[in-house]
Amino acid sequence: MRIIFVRHGEPDYARDCLTPTGKRQAAAAARRLEREGIQEIYASPMGRAHETAQSTADLLGLPITTLEFMHEISWGGGNTPENGHPWTLSDWMISREDFDFYHSDWREHPYFAENIAVQYLDAVSSQFDAFLLTQGYRHEGTRFFCETDEQKTIAVFSHGGSGACVLSHLLALPFPYVCTVMPYEFTSIIILEFPVSRGEYVHPRIELFNDAAHIRDDSSGLVFQQTVDPE
Repeated sequence: MRIIFVRHGEPDYARDCLTPTGKRQAAAAARRLEREGIQEIYASPMGRAHETAQSTADLLGLPITTLEFMHEISWGGGNTPENGHPWTLSDWMISREDFDFYHSDWREHPYFAENIAVQYLDAVSSQFDAFLLTQGYRHEGTRFFCETDEQKTIAVFSHGGSGACVLSHLLALPFPYVCTVMPYEFTSIIILEFPVSRGEYVHPRIELFNDAAHIRDDSSGLVFQQTVDPE
């Protein structure tokens, strides 16, 4: 099975929709995805992600199934600097503090100890595991037990934050590390392949990461959301 993750197009965050540039990016992404053999389309319930998915759904003639838990995450809490913005703080941990993600507990670091982003990470991770189980893969530790013979490709349209949560969880990488060294721009395409081998343990493989060639002439560059969405 292949899972294609797509970040939404350039948004108007205040209105939770796409800008004119974002609409062009979504259309370009749809044309790029047309040849990937997508059989199912899933999307965050938020307007900017659903609108991005709609371009691909219209081109392929497929319905969109909403994944409520893939909405964008929130951050902040306690005395966390930068309002708890996980991308800024994660970059500080690496570039200014030389934080060792593999021998130190990043969850205990002051930037994340009281940061609500961690609660979102845990919630998104557990719910994505439940979703994967419906696709025939049971997550156990850092590996996945395959319970299916079905070969298929699905697409998930979401956000920089919720997408980073899923990548961190599936690839067993520290969340702040993913925020810093694995960012991706609007409508970029990430593909993870899960081997189909019923009755065996498998692990996902990165087939493609941050492919944004389809918007080379209409790129917004690497942009992080700066404020949380209103509840």
